[in-house]
Amino acid sequence: MKKWFMRQYWRIQQSQTLISMGFWTATLTLLIWPYVSWRFEAGSTMLGFKMTYWGLIGIGTSVLLTVLLIGRVYDATLGLWREHLTVVQERNPFTTYKLNASFGILLAQTNEILRRMAPEDEDIQRHCEFVDRWLDWNSEQEIWARTMSSWKNIVGDEDPFLAHLSETSRQNLASAADELQDY
Repeated sequence: MKKWFMRQYWRIQQSQTLISMGFWTATLTLLIWPYVSWRFEAGSTMLGFKMTYWGLIGIGTSVLLTVLLIGRVYDATLGLWREHLTVVQERNPFTTYKLNASFGILLAQTNEILRRMAPEDEDIQRHCEFVDRWLDWNSEQEIWARTMSSWKNIVGDEDPFLAHLSETSRQNLASAADELQDY
């Protein structure tokens, strides 16, 4: 249910840009019109359209172009969106310290290859032990339990085997996946 509501909220946000442009244009056009309507004779026409329509279209186009110009300045000149994206990235735990299970499996495989390529190198072994601890910590997170649950339900595998985890970690992850309520 929560996922459905979030999808609807996302759809509203996506359409918000176009709707707000329409509202901006209509609102400002109708607010400006009383101040400039005296310049357009209601009875006269140009190219078959009344001058009132030409005036409204002109104001609407001017408002739309002004909003687009402000957007262009915001984007190209000021570039404030770059800082916004930096903050979004910094706040995203999956770009800083969390791993999803699929990437964790790839990292574990790479870690094992590295471990076997340099069994005598203490620095590499130390690094591999760090990655093992990091993967073990991530296996305790809810997203890994959800992934394990999905593997069991979608792929049909009763026991997705994660060789990089200890037996205790695998059992804890499997029980967390079994206890999970899928929404």
